[in-house]
Amino acid sequence: MNGRFTREKLDQVLRQTCVRLGLDHRGAKLLRFTNNAVYSLVNDPVVVRIVGSRALRHRARKVVAVAEHFARHGVPAIRLVAGVEQPLHVDEHVVTVWEKVPGTGGRATSAQLAVLLRQVHALPPPDGVGHWQPLADVRARVSDAEELAPGDRRFLLERCREVEAELAELEFALPTALVHGDAHPGNVIVGDDGPVLCDFDSACAGPPEWDLIPLAVGRQRFGDPSAWYRALVRTYGFDVTSWEGFGVLRAARELKLTTSVLPIMRSHPAVRHELHRRLDDLRAGRQHTRWVRYR
Repeated sequence: MNGRFTREKLDQVLRQTCVRLGLDHRGAKLLRFTNNAVYSLVNDPVVVRIVGSRALRHRARKVVAVAEHFARHGVPAIRLVAGVEQPLHVDEHVVTVWEKVPGTGGRATSAQLAVLLRQVHALPPPDGVGHWQPLADVRARVSDAEELAPGDRRFLLERCREVEAELAELEFALPTALVHGDAHPGNVIVGDDGPVLCDFDSACAGPPEWDLIPLAVGRQRFGDPSAWYRALVRTYGFDVTSWEGFGVLRAARELKLTTSVLPIMRSHPAVRHELHRRLDDLRAGRQHTRWVRYR
């Protein structure tokens, strides 16, 4: 069966979006396609983002609300294209359009991320952002999987139940705040005027500890340099790995990292091998094996 999000289908959504907005789609570059398809236009200073899961399209409204909240409060973050009512609905797809950030192309540092997180965590959550439910999108992606063996489906849902029971017992050290939800340097763009946050799909009112987990897990699962996490701790001022609830948050993060590609498995079959490696490691309880990031 053909995937729902093949390159041909995504390119068609891009063309339709650009025609509607009077933009030029020609030569657009697909920057990434895992959770969402992100295109950078060549002839207009615009980035087009197409939601990559039918079950998670509702989050686009939240993404818009958080972007507007950040703009009101002056948080350095990507900005929506002005004068366009968003999100857009293009056939069965949901799309948002953003101002392109003129940038250096360099990688953001952990210290830059930490500074941005402290600004985010100091804000009141906007109306309608929702409360922290870290495994809700895992279940949504399982239900929306383009392909998933019944045994894998049962395992993932049971693991969600186990981790959620452990999450319910946690006592967090930091007060509830607006959290980004997927905070790592890849979601920071180094612009000419400084670093800016992007990707607000997982934003919510929740524990700030959650925003410190990605880099900690990145060090353990992907072999990222320890210096990256140390810089985050030094600048932010809290070491989540020393907190007693770290193992539970790590388990939740690894479920999210594993299942993020389920809705695009047929559309992006190159990720299939890595998905099954991660599933095997989770099943066997192997915590020290190295993973490779989905591309």
